[in-house]
Amino acid sequence: MTAVTTRTALDVRKVTARIGAEVRGLDLTRELEPGTVAAIRAALHEHKALVFRDTGLDDEGQQRFARAFGELTTAHPTVPAEPGAPHILPVDSEQGRSNQWHTDVTFVVNPPQLSTLRGIVIPPYGGETLIANSATAYRDLPESLRTLADGLWAVHTNDYDYAVPQESADESENARRAQFRSIEYETAHPVVRVHPLTGERGLFVGGFASRIVGLSRGESRDLLRLFQSYVTRPENVLRWRWSVGELVLFDNRITQHYAIDNYDDLPRRLNRVTVAGDIPVGVDGKSSYSIKGDSSHYSVVADVSLDG
Repeated sequence: MTAVTTRTALDVRKVTARIGAEVRGLDLTRELEPGTVAAIRAALHEHKALVFRDTGLDDEGQQRFARAFGELTTAHPTVPAEPGAPHILPVDSEQGRSNQWHTDVTFVVNPPQLSTLRGIVIPPYGGETLIANSATAYRDLPESLRTLADGLWAVHTNDYDYAVPQESADESENARRAQFRSIEYETAHPVVRVHPLTGERGLFVGGFASRIVGLSRGESRDLLRLFQSYVTRPENVLRWRWSVGELVLFDNRITQHYAIDNYDDLPRRLNRVTVAGDIPVGVDGKSSYSIKGDSSHYSVVADVSLDG
C-alpha cells in the first residue's frame, strides 16, 4: 500500500497577483514534517516563488531545508563553492554581479528544480531580486506565437553574452569568466517546457539561451528577444527587497530571475543552495539533450515521481 502524505495548512499570503507569496509562522530551524514539505511544494506550484522572513537559518539549516525537497546539487558546475560547504554557492557582489535575466544553470541537461537564496549581507538600499513567472508569460503569448514556440528548441551555453562587455571587463572579471567557462557546456532545451508535476507550460529561455535550433543567429536573437519580452513584463515579475536572514525559494523550472545592480559599491551577499532537477521535456514529449560537457559531477538526475 502506498503511503499518503497529508498536507499541513500554511499561512500563505500573496505578494502579487501573478507571482510570489509570503509563508508565515513556520519554524525552519527544525526538521520539516512530510506534510509541511508537501504543503510548501503545493504553494510553490501555485505562486512560483515563496518568501520566508526571519528564518534564523545558518548554512547548515539552509541546506537541511533545501534537502527536504530532494538531493542537493553541488554549488555549481564550474564556480567554486563556499570553503567547506560543497553545496553552497556564495552570490557575492565582490565576485561579480549577475544582473542578467536567467534560469539557474540551464546550460546543463538537468538544471536545478528548485533554488534557495538566503540574505547574508544586504545593502541599505537597492540590491533587490526580480523573479518572473514564465508560465503566465507563455499564456500571455498570442495563439500564433504559442504555436510557434511549442515547436522550437534552443541551445543553452555557459559561453554567453555577459551584461558587461568584454572591453569593459577588468583582470579579475576576466578571471571569473574564465572560471565560469572552464568546462564548456551546450545543451538543447525546448523553448516551451512542460512542468513535470503541474503540466503547466512555461517559456524556458533566459540569458544562457544562445540560439534557436535550425535558425540563424540573427533570427534566433530576434525570436529569443521577443519571447523574453513576455517573461519580463512587469505584471509577471516579483521585485523582492531583501533583509538579513530571509530565505526565498523559487521553482527554477518555471521562473527566471535577475539581481538588480542598483546599490553602488556596497557589499551584497546571498547564499544559494539548489535541488537537483529532472531533464526538461517539451510539448512534443521529447527530452532535452546534451551537446557538449559532462555535468554528472554537479548533479544527479532527479526522479520526479518521488516528489510530493
